[in-house]
Amino acid sequence: MATFLIAAALLVAATLLVLLRPWRRAAQAAESTARDANTAVYRDQLAELDRDLAAGTIQAADHEQARGELQKRLLADAEVAEPAIAPRSSGRGTMVALAVALPLLATGLYAWRGNPAALNPPAPPAQRGEVTQQQIEQMIAALAARVEKNPDDPKAWMVLARSYRAMGRPADSAKAFEHVGAEMLDRDPVLLTEYADVLATTANGDLQGKPLKLVQQALAIDPNNAMALSMSATAAYQRQDMKTAAAQWQQLLPMLPPESDYAKFIVQTLAEIRSGTAGAAASAPVASAARASASAATAATAANKPAAGTATSVSGRVTLSPALASKVQPGDTVFVFARAPQGPRMPLAVKRGLVSDLPMDFVLDDSTAMSPQFKLSSVPEVRIEVRVSRNGSATPSTGDLIGQGPVVKPGATGVAVQIDQIRP
Repeated sequence: MATFLIAAALLVAATLLVLLRPWRRAAQAAESTARDANTAVYRDQLAELDRDLAAGTIQAADHEQARGELQKRLLADAEVAEPAIAPRSSGRGTMVALAVALPLLATGLYAWRGNPAALNPPAPPAQRGEVTQQQIEQMIAALAARVEKNPDDPKAWMVLARSYRAMGRPADSAKAFEHVGAEMLDRDPVLLTEYADVLATTANGDLQGKPLKLVQQALAIDPNNAMALSMSATAAYQRQDMKTAAAQWQQLLPMLPPESDYAKFIVQTLAEIRSGTAGAAASAPVASAARASASAATAATAANKPAAGTATSVSGRVTLSPALASKVQPGDTVFVFARAPQGPRMPLAVKRGLVSDLPMDFVLDDSTAMSPQFKLSSVPEVRIEVRVSRNGSATPSTGDLIGQGPVVKPGATGVAVQIDQIRP
């Protein structure tokens, strides 16, 4: 902005110089003409005295006296200020008017037809309304403080529980779910399965007990709830109830994208159950209890969403660059975010998985939003970003592995995102 203003001031000054120079010259010429005219008159009078003296018309004494009087009058006229004549007065007034009016006119014209806002440099992200991860943490902390003061708001507790779940804080999420209340929980199968998921996660993937009861409640409300079916089948498989597991997985399979890893896992497991070779696998943790719970929650939630390609979802696959494979552990947490390319940085939707799930299929939509007022369906475009956290924290830190996909419209399918960078 300073460079532009200096350049503009120099141009105005140059323009004034060009415009005022002729007026200045005219004023000086007027002054010189009046002064030269007076001098010429006195010079003629002196010459006439000299001619009279030479012709003998006047005496020498009279000549000297007259000459002295003329010289005194010339000196007196030179000391007296000449009256302002029209050209001089008019020139000075015009110069003053131009010197004042031209800069004002130039400024006003630019304000009217130019772009004054372009003079201001772009504001830093914090001043543009973009929301940083730290600000998200502060917002959630403020919400937690508010619901503690006003614990009779089940919707606020629900938002807090889902926010904690999306941020990878299952213990805090489970505590928040406890305050949601039976009136809201008992009629919402999605909330019931989300509650079951965080309880199972805090129990290292064990779905037995209260998590399974919540899942059964969800199935009683909606027998085709994909996430509940997946978690119930996984729980049955863990306790070696192969009949129940096979029946529920068979019911779930048509709801999944055929090319997804979870669908392929179900097909393979059903084949093992039919061949009688699944018992040994069931006696051990299902690829670790934590992974079974996370995989069931992640894949089944995706299956329970609107079909990939609708205007309220974005689906695709996350892969890990082979060059970075040695820098992660199977238990590291994978966060998949949908963000608006412009505006606030607060995630529109979030999914969580494990490195052991990679390559991982995902579906993001409004049900995975961190805030009911800030959803994926509310923006024309989104960008899919991925981050791998060793400590499971939703707050970015140096050394995290990250990846970024293209900008797409809600409804996009087959979005490929590769984790191929290290956060500095």
